[in-house]
Amino acid sequence: MATWWERLKSSLARTARLFDFRSWFGRKVDQNLLDDLESRLIQADVGVKATSQIIEDIRTRFANETADTALVEFLKKRLVDLLEHNEDGQPEPAVTEPAPGTPKVILIAGINGAGKTTSIAKLSKRLTDQGHSVVLAACDTFRAAAADQLSIWADRIGADIVRGNPGADPASVAHDACQRALSRNADYLIVDTAGRLHTQEHLMREVEKIRNIIAKKIPGAPHECLLVLDGTIGQNALKQAEVFTKSLTCTGVILTKLDGTAKGGIVIPIRRQLGLPVKYIGVGEGVDDMHPFDPKEFINAMIGD
Repeated sequence: MATWWERLKSSLARTARLFDFRSWFGRKVDQNLLDDLESRLIQADVGVKATSQIIEDIRTRFANETADTALVEFLKKRLVDLLEHNEDGQPEPAVTEPAPGTPKVILIAGINGAGKTTSIAKLSKRLTDQGHSVVLAACDTFRAAAADQLSIWADRIGADIVRGNPGADPASVAHDACQRALSRNADYLIVDTAGRLHTQEHLMREVEKIRNIIAKKIPGAPHECLLVLDGTIGQNALKQAEVFTKSLTCTGVILTKLDGTAKGGIVIPIRRQLGLPVKYIGVGEGVDDMHPFDPKEFINAMIGD
């Protein structure tokens, strides 16, 4: 079986092909080379603003020098810096241990088809493998198949699940799930929500009701609100994130479907333009195919190790 590193490199193969720098070594770092690099960064979905910053940094540092491994390492370091820190230079925390005395509540949002249900299953599997107890709240009651799929995953990974009848009030399911998590002293409560678009105002109102119910039942909840984005849709993922962050206080992103066709640079504008750190990435359909996001590891796979 392929290691995680091998799967990650394979998933970013399309982007890595843009950055085959060996053929550049020995060239002068002049405007032609910078224009070429700029084009490749844009093609990789790094974004115009971040690309402009990187090009100017390289121009300042390497003007009229000869391209070699030092330039590649400098580029990787700049990309990692953009991912690891806020605009004020502070690092972003990853998903952490539950707050003392309460279940840690993680609200999951995203449009249908982005990989929301499988991401919940993968996250739950990681947590149960670490010895944590997990309760799932199947609050996507508008799509009967969503609760059925989540129930199948719950059985496979040994998580508890609370669900209602099709069409039930999602907030009532959230209420019951909070009760279950509290009564069983669960470490985590992971809450699914209906896939929604900004035009679906009734679904937006439903997720607000879910948040309010959770906050009343469990102090400080939800502790995380993770937005699931499809990595294969590039700049459209950024547009989706912009819509969701207008209605939800998101704390991070789960980037899915990095399957070899995705352009990995989209993590940069998500981080810089929206201030959302990527918390997890998924590279396949298997339950073990999601890992915490490591900026250095990711950029090494994207640019070349």
